[in-house]
Amino acid sequence: MRIAIADDDKEALDYAMGVLERAGHTCMCFARGHGVVAALKNETFDLLLLDWNMPGFSALDVIAWARQNLRQVPRIIVLTSRNDEQDIVHALDAGADDFISKPGSEEVIRARVAAALRRGQDDQRGSRLEQHSRYSFDRLDQTVGFDDKVVRLTAKEFELALLFFENLQRPLSRGYILEKIWNNAVDLSTRTLDMHVSKVRTKLDLRPENGHRLQTIFGYGYRLDTYANE
Repeated sequence: MRIAIADDDKEALDYAMGVLERAGHTCMCFARGHGVVAALKNETFDLLLLDWNMPGFSALDVIAWARQNLRQVPRIIVLTSRNDEQDIVHALDAGADDFISKPGSEEVIRARVAAALRRGQDDQRGSRLEQHSRYSFDRLDQTVGFDDKVVRLTAKEFELALLFFENLQRPLSRGYILEKIWNNAVDLSTRTLDMHVSKVRTKLDLRPENGHRLQTIFGYGYRLDTYANE
């Protein structure tokens, strides 16, 4: 999973990154909350691990920005040295999913992050059917229905199409897509992603006149856009 970690204490930042990378996650580190916000405008994360007391732009500021500006807010855990119960309640009420009291042990950090990520996956998995405007995704049959058509996709095509629809209007980097769909397989051909995107675009007829356009962002990745005529 891709995780953003923000802490103005470099020692604490390096420690958290080491714990999570040993657990198999990919981490991006930031010393300020503003750095996280800048990254969220272009990048996609599964979870944010935020120090409460960052100068200038605190964890609560980042949470407020994410809730106001992102279609799909990542899971968020706040790192805090605060022990006051009301402060913890305030963080949870603001939108944090959990908190870790500093300094957290490696076992606690791994367990809390894993639990938050599982909840996020359960939320996305939902029921058998998932509706996105004209497109109905059947997870069991791995088919997509739209208008009077029912299109059967391969397993990877289905995962890829659903990933795009769950992140409408949001740029997804090639690295993020490869990690989410193919788990960064080392033997993966560089053309595999492009070929799968092309097949999804064609099979689901993702054109502006049909309300959606699967757009290539050169040098970065892809974005599924919506149009008013859908």
